[in-house]
Amino acid sequence: MAKSTDIRPVVKLKSTAGTGYTYVTRKNRRNDPDRLVLRKYDPVVRRHVEFKEER
Repeated sequence: MAKSTDIRPVVKLKSTAGTGYTYVTRKNRRNDPDRLVLRKYDPVVRRHVEFKEER
């Protein structure tokens, strides 16, 4: 069972707006070996901003 968590680890996405808001998601290490960057909604500033993977 541990094999599935090795390929798709849980990552925390932190807002670049400085609000401290985070999302938690899983990523596929084979497709995205680098750190993940996604544009998602930050409800604190009420707009879409970039969220970067935090380790």
